[in-house]
Amino acid sequence: MTVENGTKGSVLSMDTIIANTFTKRFLGLMFKNSLPDNAGLLIEPCNSIHMFFMKFPLDVVFIGRDDRVVHLIESIPPWKCSKIVFGSRRVLELPAGTIKKTNTCIGDKLLFV
Repeated sequence: MTVENGTKGSVLSMDTIIANTFTKRFLGLMFKNSLPDNAGLLIEPCNSIHMFFMKFPLDVVFIGRDDRVVHLIESIPPWKCSKIVFGSRRVLELPAGTIKKTNTCIGDKLLFV
């Protein structure tokens, strides 16, 4: 799946994996060595993340029911946790630097194609 920022006309992820079971959501990207450019992990349902056992930082996009960005975290390092983001229905984990590169902001509408 591709995730596009419909507001800005940029692409956040061209190769998006969906984590929609308990095990896939819990494991996420733990124990992986990296996340390739143009790749992402879409976790649903989700309103917070942990970075336990991670080896690299991530950009994190919290997405509301209307597919609009409700919160952003840039370059969250390993062994940290996000806050609970009320109103978040799903989370997109991306390589660090993607938020800045795509100029993604709170309120932007995301498209899933």
